[in-house]
Amino acid sequence: MPARVLRQSATLALRDDGTLTIGVVADTHSQPHAATRGLLTALAPDAILHAGDIGDAAVIEQLAAIAPVFVVRGNIDDRSTFPDILTLDLVGSDRRLRIFLTHIAVTGPRLRTDVARMARAERASLVVCGHSHVPFLGQERELTVFNPGSIGPRRFHLPIVFGTIAITPTRIRFAHVDCETGLPWSPP
Repeated sequence: MPARVLRQSATLALRDDGTLTIGVVADTHSQPHAATRGLLTALAPDAILHAGDIGDAAVIEQLAAIAPVFVVRGNIDDRSTFPDILTLDLVGSDRRLRIFLTHIAVTGPRLRTDVARMARAERASLVVCGHSHVPFLGQERELTVFNPGSIGPRRFHLPIVFGTIAITPTRIRFAHVDCETGLPWSPP
């Protein structure tokens, strides 16, 4: 019998000017890249999302010194500490965006059917996930899918990157930042 899925919800207010900056990390595996703290501090995010595989919970404390952290557990994390799914509402005077944060959401470049169903049931428009260590931004029907990649120890030949979500009154921009260079990252 599968374990019960632990769910939480939270709300984050947009700034008065309708903007918000979010840092997005995943797969720290207790060892975030040394430059991550400085890069996130320079970004000055309003919040940080951690999409699981945290490892040592001290990682969350370190991130919380930069900005409020919203987190889900990954497959290596203790079930009793963090939820499996977090639904985060970003709200402003005339805008609302719902983020569905979970650890495992894609198989290759495709959103898993069960995750898509849950995200749609929650009326989310954005799914943020981790697990694969592969930075990714895609669209699947009405859902945007964003994987920040991994800031933990290098896996295979994958980059060590985190993501950013920049919200303005007119659009949402997604980006990846290379932890080793501090520069924007895009696929080769």
